Order: sequence, then structure tokens, then C-alpha cells
Amino acid sequence: MHLEENNHEESHEPYKRKSIPEGAFPPLNTNISVVKETAGKVRVELQKVIIGQSEMIDLLLICLFSGGHALLEGVPGIAKTLSAKLLAQTLDVGFSRIQFTPDLMPSDVVGTTVYNMKTSDFSFTEGPIFSNIILIDEINRAPAKTQAALFEVMEEYQVTVDGQTYRMDFPFFVIATQNPIEQEGTYKLPEAQLDRFLMKINLSYPSLEEEQDILFRFRNDFKINQRYSVNTLFNAVTIKECEKHIEQVHISDDLLRYIAAMVHMTRNHGDLFLGASPRASLAILKASKANAAINGRNFVIPEDIRFVAYPVLNHRVILTPEREMEGYYAKDVIENIISKIEVPR
Repeated sequence: MHLEENNHEESHEPYKRKSIPEGAFPPLNTNISVVKETAGKVRVELQKVIIGQSEMIDLLLICLFSGGHALLEGVPGIAKTLSAKLLAQTLDVGFSRIQFTPDLMPSDVVGTTVYNMKTSDFSFTEGPIFSNIILIDEINRAPAKTQAALFEVMEEYQVTVDGQTYRMDFPFFVIATQNPIEQEGTYKLPEAQLDRFLMKINLSYPSLEEEQDILFRFRNDFKINQRYSVNTLFNAVTIKECEKHIEQVHISDDLLRYIAAMVHMTRNHGDLFLGASPRASLAILKASKANAAINGRNFVIPEDIRFVAYPVLNHRVILTPEREMEGYYAKDVIENIISKIEVPR
């Protein structure tokens, strides 16, 4: 479905949808190096344009390869949207961008049932959510009713309209962005929706050296035409193959207990009003396996868990009002929890 110019979806390029036929995926290969090589190639392509933000790139790849969604939070102008578009550009899959606004309706996202005068019948018109990589810009600008339209599709990879269920094609990866500073005209995301993001990736300003490199690189390229040099590297078959390899990455019983202890402590910490759910434990498990794989290991080490713990947990916990008033941040409490738990040897 293409929306008109005054509607809510940005129309720089029409969204498309690509599906892979049943049986097209190759049998499992235990060679974990394919994940490392794929991730390495994506890094190289994105770094043709993106300077710095190497941790963000790795975390996005972890979300993609472990079947999760990512929420990018940062001030305007630090390449949140550009990074998401460039990542989609490296994949030979469908891409859709939706600009969330206060007047956006759920049907503008998931689609609607339309009456056909010629056939005297109703037919479903797919919305822009029916794609593979979906960029939702400024997700916190849409009201709760529209945000609720994402609940089912982000968790169950399907949309139900007028009693009919429509499945998403593989892969289905939502990358949402939001600005943490500007509050006018925004709506806070409900906890249930935040919990559907595998990670919330907090982005900061570049360093002085990185800022200089940005100026040097684009001094004669005002429209960032270098983004068109980013090549398509792989398709849905490769993503599925990487997922299968990551599932087979070994994690010891001690490390599983380490994850459980970390998440359990968030529920019994005096500085937290709300702790993380078992969904967070599973998210750390998946993300730590993916991090091991993109680094060329077929086993998880404690550093993998510690690397993904904060982006997995930071949007799933709520500080007590007292700690918020004292200027504490979720990061302070999560780091305190991690430091208190004995690391398995």
C-alpha cells in the first residue's frame, strides 16, 4: 500500500516484500565462521558511510541474527535512521520506512479491509508493516492506539484484521528510533511494547576525532552520495543459515545460572520499582550466543553476556521514584547488579 504525500509513510522509495519458498534454506552447517564472515562484511560496508558507532552496528547484527527487534535512542543527527537504512541496503530483502506522527492510525501501519465495488467483495490491502526490514522513525510520536497495533506483529510475526490472520515473511526485523530529549508531541512507549524489543541501543555523540573524520569524509559530499556505494551482500537464506548456526552455539550450565541470577536480582533490588521478566533472560541467552558467533566462537563466554546485558535490560527495568529524583540512571543500577554477581570460571 502506497500512502499519499500528505500521509504518514515517507515515500522516498516504495516498500517491497520478498518471500523465500519453503525448502529453500540449506541444511545446518556447523561451521560458525559463516556468521563471523557475514558480520565482518556488513561492518565494512556500513563503515563506508558510518564513522564510529561500531558497538551499535554489532548490536544491530545481534538483533538481526537472533530474531529480535531493536530500538535506537539518541538525539537527532547521530545517524540512527541512516544506519538502519544502510543495514537494510546490505540485505536483498524488502524494506519499508514508516514515519510515526500523532495522527497516524493503526490501519496506516497494518493495512485495512477495502470493499471492491466491481466484485462486491472485501479484500485486505497490506500496510507498510508487511515487509522484511521495517524502519519506524520516531516511534514515540504516535499515540498508544497506533503503538498497540505493533504488539501482535512484533511478538507473533502476524497481523489479525477483521478476524483474519496474515503471517509475516522471513525475516521480519523492526528497527525503531526515538529522541529521548524532546517531549512535546510524544507519547511514552508502554512497558509491554518496550519489552518486545530485544534491545534498546542508546547512542551518544561522536568523539572529537570521529567528528573530525565525519567532516573530512563529507566535505565534498553534501548529500551523502557515498551511501550508494554500500553493496547488497546476502539474502534471507543467509540470515536463516546464520540463525541456525547461532542456535547451536554452546553455553554452559554455569553461564545459564549466571544469566538467571542477573535477571532475578533486578526483581529484588531496592533501587528498582520493576524488574525484568523471563523474556529478558531468554533475550540475554539469544544475544550472547549471537555475539559469540559474530566473533567467531561456537561457545559463549561471560564477556558475551556482560556485553549484551545492558542493552537487553535497560528498557525492561524501572527505577524507584526516589532514585529517579536523585538523578540515578538504569545503567548505574544494572552495572551495580552485574558487578555483584560472581562471574563463572
